[in-house]
Amino acid sequence: MNCETVHVALGARSYDVRIGAGLIETAGQQIAPLLARPRVAVITDETVAGLHLERLREALADQGIAMVSLALPAGESTKSWPHFTRAVEWLLSEKIERQDLLIALGGGVIGDLAGFAAAVLRRGIRFVQIPTSLLAQVDSSVGGKTGINAPQGKNLIGAFHQPALVLADVAALATLPPRDFLAGYGEVVKYGLLGDADFFEWLERNAPALVAGGSALRIEAVRRSVRMKADIVARDETEQGERALLNLGHTFCHALEAATGYSDRLLHGEGVAIGCALAFEVSARLGLCAQEDPSRVRQHLRATGAKTDLGDIPGPLPQADTLIDLMAQDKKVVAGTLRFVMAQGIGRAFVTSEVPREVLREVLTDALAARGR
Repeated sequence: MNCETVHVALGARSYDVRIGAGLIETAGQQIAPLLARPRVAVITDETVAGLHLERLREALADQGIAMVSLALPAGESTKSWPHFTRAVEWLLSEKIERQDLLIALGGGVIGDLAGFAAAVLRRGIRFVQIPTSLLAQVDSSVGGKTGINAPQGKNLIGAFHQPALVLADVAALATLPPRDFLAGYGEVVKYGLLGDADFFEWLERNAPALVAGGSALRIEAVRRSVRMKADIVARDETEQGERALLNLGHTFCHALEAATGYSDRLLHGEGVAIGCALAFEVSARLGLCAQEDPSRVRQHLRATGAKTDLGDIPGPLPQADTLIDLMAQDKKVVAGTLRFVMAQGIGRAFVTSEVPREVLREVLTDALAARGR
């Protein structure tokens, strides 16, 4: 089995991210060394449960490990207090102890919610991420950010809690609807745009075959994305500085997600892709990067079939000033000032608070006007 390993170096909290095809079938062998007793709890969602839960149960049973599971509804709305409360109370009812292990089997919603439950249950238990979506494999399963959404904004309630192991089974990506795979691709592109122009050029060459299902290409894309994130997290675990670069596109994205009610009108990765294109557009308007860069970003995203513009979001959107006000709810606000990730070129992102509101308004107004044409 072709398996790549990326080590996340965080001292006593270090762990491995293993990337390959068929890792769910070998999960029992890989998780057994972590267990104090042969029993685990699994939190998943109803869609993923139907696709992967029994394979995981069999893999664990092969190693004599018993499993209890809870399947929550699929979708972003699950990242909320009611479902979080249900998950924690279920874990307590199953008498999960401090030395036990929780497995998050699913996409970013399940990984974030289950990780947060692990962070607070009995003041912290260990958990393993088995991400089944591309977005979760390249981004949300790595780095220890866990949490849920609030009415005031996305991911405003949570904790930093690193997993004990991440098993990224790229074979699971074959079960994703095309829209979900492309949404995750928005996070892959982000890594090339923020700090690795060579990776972006690799994606320009290989994206069609990668999207079509090339397993080796998918492993390499996940490995390179995880490697970049792991290196940044090792240097800045709790986002005091450099880790904020990973938010490229996210300030726009989170405002658009709030504006669409965290519904399936806009998936998170779709918002990231649109947000990256907007960030490059603002950067170009400010004279930070070449005028050609935003077009190149959009051209590549369109070539894969990904969303690129506000016009790709169905239904009504608020005016530019309302979107900017929604950005002000972002958790990256510091002393009342919103920080943006801008770009001096492809692969050269930086964090700044020097983004005039009038330029934001101009770019968003133009993008909204283009929806009507």
